[in-house]
Amino acid sequence: MATKAEQTAEYIVQKVAPIFNKHGYSGTSMSALTNATGLTKGAIYGNFKNKEELAFTAFKYNVDRVVNRIREELEQIKSPLQQLYGLTNFYRKYKTYTIEIGGCPIVNIGVDANHDNPQLLKKVQEVIAKLQYYITKMIQNGIDEGEIKRTINAEKYGRLFFTMIEGAVFMTVTMNDESYLQQVMNNIDDIIVRELAV
Repeated sequence: MATKAEQTAEYIVQKVAPIFNKHGYSGTSMSALTNATGLTKGAIYGNFKNKEELAFTAFKYNVDRVVNRIREELEQIKSPLQQLYGLTNFYRKYKTYTIEIGGCPIVNIGVDANHDNPQLLKKVQEVIAKLQYYITKMIQNGIDEGEIKRTINAEKYGRLFFTMIEGAVFMTVTMNDESYLQQVMNNIDDIIVRELAV
């Protein structure tokens, strides 16, 4: 069972995570954090060393929510090839999944941190590398199980699919138009059928 300090820290992160995600590291003021939590600056920093540590933890919290949602959907699917279709189906509904946390944490924090927080940017890069790896692994599993052509370069397609997905997320959010996500997911499905599937 979590200690009182752990419960308080978790409460703080839950309250501030959407704020950091929407406004970025620099755009999030101390007053926004105290207003959201109902705690004093001292109480917040009694649980976190500084604003940067809190921003790191908030970013991880937001990413974990998204990744856990993907995992829940894909772990029901045994076939690696069908998991790729499960991934595109997940992203077709991505905006509804991320609305309550203020949008896509990778796009939001990646763009924001790229300008003024190299340490936070490094955390975003680590998450991107991990997600690309998961897609690559799905493709490699498909090759190993004979569902995907042996000539396919799993890493190349893993990077391509992730780039297409995040580009579509960015355009959907920026243009407030979900057709970008829908169209790109359809394009990825076409690539799976035409280029990957045996």
